Amino acid sequence: MNSITLMIMKPCSRIMFAAAPFPKSPNFPSNLCVSRLKTYKFYGTCSPRFSGVKAVFNESRKEYSGGKRIAAWGQSRIFSPPTPHRPPYYVVATLASDIRNFSTSIETRVNDKNFERIYVHGGDLNVKPVVVEKIDLDENVVKNEEEKKGIEFEKIGNCELKNEGLNGEIESVEVIGREESEVEKEAWRLLRNAVVSYCGSPVGTVAANDPNDKMPLNYDQVFIRDFIPSAFAFLLKGEGEIVRNFLLHTLQLQSWEKTVDCYSPGQGLMPASFKVRTVALDDNKFEEVLDPDFGESAIGRVAPVDSGLWWIILLRAYGKLTGDYTLQERVDVQTGIKLILNLCLSDGFDMFPSLLVTDGSCMIDRRMGIHGHPLEIQSLFYSSLRCAREMLTPEEGSKNLVRAVNNRLSALSFHIREYYWVDLKKINEIYRYKTEEYSTEATNKFNIYPEQIPDWLMHWIPEEGGYMIGNLQPAHMDFRFFTLGNLWSIVSSLGTPKQNEAILNMIEAKWDDLIGQMPLKICYPALKKEEWRIITGSDPKNTPWSYHNGGSWPTLLWQFTLACMKMGRQDLAKKAIDLAEKRLSADHWPEYYDTKNGKFIGKQARLYQTWSIAGFLTSKMLLEKPELASVLYWEEDYDLLENCICALSSSTRKKCSRMLAKSQILV
Repeated sequence: MNSITLMIMKPCSRIMFAAAPFPKSPNFPSNLCVSRLKTYKFYGTCSPRFSGVKAVFNESRKEYSGGKRIAAWGQSRIFSPPTPHRPPYYVVATLASDIRNFSTSIETRVNDKNFERIYVHGGDLNVKPVVVEKIDLDENVVKNEEEKKGIEFEKIGNCELKNEGLNGEIESVEVIGREESEVEKEAWRLLRNAVVSYCGSPVGTVAANDPNDKMPLNYDQVFIRDFIPSAFAFLLKGEGEIVRNFLLHTLQLQSWEKTVDCYSPGQGLMPASFKVRTVALDDNKFEEVLDPDFGESAIGRVAPVDSGLWWIILLRAYGKLTGDYTLQERVDVQTGIKLILNLCLSDGFDMFPSLLVTDGSCMIDRRMGIHGHPLEIQSLFYSSLRCAREMLTPEEGSKNLVRAVNNRLSALSFHIREYYWVDLKKINEIYRYKTEEYSTEATNKFNIYPEQIPDWLMHWIPEEGGYMIGNLQPAHMDFRFFTLGNLWSIVSSLGTPKQNEAILNMIEAKWDDLIGQMPLKICYPALKKEEWRIITGSDPKNTPWSYHNGGSWPTLLWQFTLACMKMGRQDLAKKAIDLAEKRLSADHWPEYYDTKNGKFIGKQARLYQTWSIAGFLTSKMLLEKPELASVLYWEEDYDLLENCICALSSSTRKKCSRMLAKSQILV
């Protein structure tokens, strides 16, 4: 068992890992006393950040592990380690003399003379809790302990520790973390330079911050979707203020009046972006205001459907990574969640559980033939529903909404798994479809004509692997591979475990097509010739293998990394990160890359694109901190498979096919 044993510790002691003053925390009790101070030194390579006392000293409280709630005073804090360019931070673990009242492992003894022996179990300072064991003190124990004049050092996590004689005292030990590469240092400098302040507080990051760009258009605004990788980077760095401010200020914008040609969309719509403007007041005074864009200024005047979905996803991530759940419990925040859900769950004419949207309502914000039920929106919708279900405060007024969320989750997961999934076997089934079936027992429910299967797909689909198609409507299947939708199908467990594994297998098999020289293709393949002219309207920015039409977008790297870590394929993530790291800095952090293999910088790509920078940083930190990455994705929810709401099983017309989804689950 890997362990550190601290000997000759007296009750009521403080353990300090050398560095700077520890901030005061309201979570710590006021009855702590101090008798001795001891420091010790680590040698080797360690994770760049580490936790303090990650322990629960009150068994009636919930454990804090990987972002779960905790109300006990023993909540851990995460700090940066010392580097040659920055002084280290202190991590102080304080143990009270009445620790026996809080410990998870304390035996009560009659002998009132005792001491505590503290172990750090499990070989990882970042994750495992401190367990305090109380040992009886007698003359033999004292004699034996006095013979031990040092600390027992072994390898802990990524640290290699060195034994030293201490002559009865615990001496200082230095923690040496992994030094950031020059590319990472540059990326952090650029990301911080992109921060936008409002009334003296950080509220987001601009889309791009190229000092040589004289016509930034709307790239000098804070976009909801663009800020997401920046938010994750700051959260993983332990800097939550900017994210909290962003969430609250965008929430305030949600209630603004939104009109386009005298028509107002439904309540709950989040803006696509906002800009901080300075307006003149009387007496030569000025005031900062937030100027939101809900789509009335966007190309095509399209409302951003994904903004509200991303906002809910980020709200959950903020709570998980900071431990601050008070934000999502606020009345105004709960109201904001409900407004978004009501907008998404409102009744309409659609027969499907998927969201019906127009072209250009998500990351692909130009005409690209994704109107209808695009996979990207469905996977984000599913993720936001799972987030909202976790965060909604249980109260009488929320019962109907929670019930509606559960029903939609159940129906949506079955719909996507059953009808969006294609692999070699499924394509062969479609190839043999009969058409014009008028029956509740029809196999070809959407009347898909086999001639729709494109020639490229028959030769491109690998023997092992598969993916979710881009769109599904009556008599239409969009067989293009859309990366973001497939990655979030993995992250949110919208796909089955077997399907999720197959998606990564296909990406690995088609690495040259989907990754090439710069990760990752936004979609594959590109629309060409007559197809491009009809579907895009001859869009000069979306020419084949450029921008949204098969361009390579570095910002997708962090989502690929998260999906790989969930499925235990860190090797694929590291391979893609290494590939990006070689070029991004040298190319001045472009927005996207062109050509079939991502060889050239995009012809209209903005340089110093913030979400390219943040996506790279987030990918690096996720790979180094799997315990933090684990709280950002979802595992399979087996209860959803039991919640059959269609009530067809008791009908004489048709038996429910929900059991088919259950049969696809890997045990």
